[in-house]
Amino acid sequence: MIKVSVIYPRSEGTEFDIDYYCSSHMPMVQNLLGEACTGIAAEECLAGGAPGAPAPYHAMGHLYFESLEDFQTSFGPNGEQIMADVPNYTNVEPTLVVSEVRID
Repeated sequence: MIKVSVIYPRSEGTEFDIDYYCSSHMPMVQNLLGEACTGIAAEECLAGGAPGAPAPYHAMGHLYFESLEDFQTSFGPNGEQIMADVPNYTNVEPTLVVSEVRID
C-alpha cells in the first residue's frame, strides 16, 4: 500500500483552518482522485515530543493507494485543481511525502 502524506509545518505567522481542511478539502481531493484513492485521513497536530512543547506541524493529511502508479495517474491530472484550493485553508507551503506502508 502507498501512503501519500501532506505535512503542514508550523512557524510564526502561519495559519491553518482544520475545519475547512476536514470538511471541504480532503473530501474534494478524494472525489477528484476517484477509485484510485482507497482512503483518506486527516490529523490535527496538538503538541511536540517534550512536555509543553508546541506541535511542529499544524496538520497532516494522508491519502492511500494500492500502487505508486495509481497515485501518479490519478493525482497528475488533478494536481492543479487540488493545489488551487490550498489558500482556502492555509498560508503554509505543504511538504509531500510518498511512502510504502510496511506495517499496518
